[in-house]
Amino acid sequence: MSDPVAPPSWRRWSIAVMLFLAAVLNYVDRTVLSILAPTIQADLGIDDTGYARINNAFLVAYTASYVLSGKLLDRFGGTVSMAGFLAFWSLANAVTGFAGNVYQLGAARFMLGLGEAGGWTASPKIVGRWFSPRERGFVVGLYTAGGTVGATIAPVLALWLAGRYGWQWAFFATGLAGFAWLVPWLLLAPRDAAVGGSGAAPAGASWREVLSQRIVWLLLAARLLTDGVWYFIQQWFPKYLTAERGMVQQDLSIMWLVYLAADVGLIGGGLLSGWLVARGRQPVTARLAMMALAAVIVPLAAFIPMAESRHLAIAVAMAVALGHAIWLTNLTSLAIDAIPPRLLATSFGVIAGGSGLGGILMNTLVAETVQRHSYAPCFYAAAVLHPLAILLLLAGLAWKRR
Repeated sequence: MSDPVAPPSWRRWSIAVMLFLAAVLNYVDRTVLSILAPTIQADLGIDDTGYARINNAFLVAYTASYVLSGKLLDRFGGTVSMAGFLAFWSLANAVTGFAGNVYQLGAARFMLGLGEAGGWTASPKIVGRWFSPRERGFVVGLYTAGGTVGATIAPVLALWLAGRYGWQWAFFATGLAGFAWLVPWLLLAPRDAAVGGSGAAPAGASWREVLSQRIVWLLLAARLLTDGVWYFIQQWFPKYLTAERGMVQQDLSIMWLVYLAADVGLIGGGLLSGWLVARGRQPVTARLAMMALAAVIVPLAAFIPMAESRHLAIAVAMAVALGHAIWLTNLTSLAIDAIPPRLLATSFGVIAGGSGLGGILMNTLVAETVQRHSYAPCFYAAAVLHPLAILLLLAGLAWKRR
């Protein structure tokens, strides 16, 4: 039965576009720091250990926020909560431009993490409330792609702003863009008539039930092992290009190619697994097949330190980003296929926690490795994590069927 208070079609699709733009802003705001890291570190006197701790401050807040934001969504609904989350993280991003030392920068990134995770918990709730089942898959894909689009344009935008006005203005301008987004959102997005749309965990979904599911632990472990590879590409690969490939900050605009490859993997990986399902494969089998393909592509990371030129190193990094994007979109689809709908929302929060923990562990180990050795061992480690994770998944799922 259709929702009697559903807004007109044009208004709902305007909401879909706004969710896409919110995801673009989300990733622009989180990516600016990694692009401008060499300049900011030199200006504020921050070493690589300090840089790692700043990134960990973001990830700690980001991981905790998945639980906290869900509580706020239950109370205030998706529309108001999304506005609050975006205003909060936009303010945190703008304030970053005033940071004068490692502690102020870390505090600003901590606040950014608290706000940004809420955008990814509010969007599914809004989609579930205002879009029919046949529309939801497209809208979810649309706003998810917004994240990688944001990461694609961030290098060019951040470097242009920093080069013309100073690195502080890269944060001021992108933070203000979030407040500009709020105006059409508050005009277009309908208020929730009732709290408790599909974005929240249904009544009766207990922690005991969620944590008793083998698939939740398997997917949590898979994200803990593999998401660090993507965080490494985002947060440390630009620094590698300047430290070991002789690139200057303005050259880092080429990072948009790496994020473009991730866009292709995100959308193409979902389309390919859907094609396998249409040809008669079971959904879980199709997702695992695409994840196995990704686990073959990502180990190319081991060749990055051996590449003869910086351009070849970037090309290999593009392949790694494409492979991980294929992995991630199919891991998410696998969760939807395998977890009972009643437990899905709460389970997603647990699984996403693995991503944050993996990122924190990655930052700590990379900082130690880079300062004591070089970047090469990091790329070698990245090459084995996806194959290890797919073996863990296949063994765990096979053991369950026995």
